[in-house]
This record gives sequence, structure tokens and C-alpha cells, in this order.
Amino acid sequence: MPHSQTNPESIQDLSVPDTMTLEEFLENDLEGYEYVKGELVPMPPTSMEHGEISSSVLRRLSPHVFEHQLGRLYTAGTTFHLGDRVVKPDVAFILTDRLPENRRKGSPIPPDLAIEIVSPSDKQYDVTEKALAYLKAGTRLVWVIEPVAKTVMVYRSETDFTLLNSEDTLTGEDVVEGFRCPVAQLFE
Repeated sequence: MPHSQTNPESIQDLSVPDTMTLEEFLENDLEGYEYVKGELVPMPPTSMEHGEISSSVLRRLSPHVFEHQLGRLYTAGTTFHLGDRVVKPDVAFILTDRLPENRRKGSPIPPDLAIEIVSPSDKQYDVTEKALAYLKAGTRLVWVIEPVAKTVMVYRSETDFTLLNSEDTLTGEDVVEGFRCPVAQLFE
């Protein structure tokens, strides 16, 4: 590309303020950002590995959820309102009886299950804080998938969490009832 041309996306990024109200964020529906306590948090593009793991999770969860008519799964980019945050989990699940009537906008309620896949740019502090924010908002189960160590941290509350490795089996517990998957399969 010649130097005289400008990438339109970079112009758009330059015009995005660092802070805004929650109402402004919801009105503008800024793609590529999450909203945390008044600040815009850029979401860097995901890697191929990240996409592969996300697809693997969906490939295993989706048939179970569909077959048992448990609820709906949502992919990255779907927004969920968590009090003073608007987040976009990599994969999310809402039970059928909790589905909002109007699904033409982001979810006004937290998911029952939130799944986050750790990216190279993520800081452990931020990942843990986000998992706890889901729980505080009412999410019942959070899976944090770590690609390098090939582990899944399962959060049920601030004090109830378990680290699973490739030898273990991940379950949906009482949220996605009956779901079971060897952790190692998530990384195949």
C-alpha cells in the first residue's frame, strides 16, 4: 500500500476515546473492545490457536446442548452486561429458561457458563479478575482455558475453583448437565 493511503480502521481507532459512560458504550456497540469500569479495553485479534480451541469447545458442547435442548451457545463477539462491565467471552451458554426475550442486542444478563481462552497478550491478573467479575454478576460456572499449559481452571465461586490438566475430564456440572469431555480433547 502506498504511504499516501491510510487504513480506515486505524482512523476509527484513533477516534475512540479511552473512557466513556456505559450508556455511550452500549449505544455505540464498539467492536474490538470490552467495557470495564468506565474504560475501553481493546481486544487484540485472536491467534489461529485461539480460534482452534474455541472451535474445539463449540464442536464438543454444541451437540450436547442441542440434543438435550438445554439452552443457547454464543460465540466470541456476543456482548454480555455484567454490572459495570460489558464483556465478550470466547464462548458462552445461557439456559433456556433464562434467555432474554429480545435477543437482537447484547445480553442484559450474564451467561450461565462463560468460557475464556487465554491469549499471549493476557495478564494473569486480568484473567482472574474477569473470571471473578463473571461470578459476581451471577455466572454460575467459568472455564479459563490455558493453551500453553493445556489446562482448564474451573471457577464456581471466589473460593471454589479447580485446575484440570490433560489427564482430567471437564464437566458441565449442574450448569450444562451431562456434558463431559476429556481436557486433552480441547487441544486436539
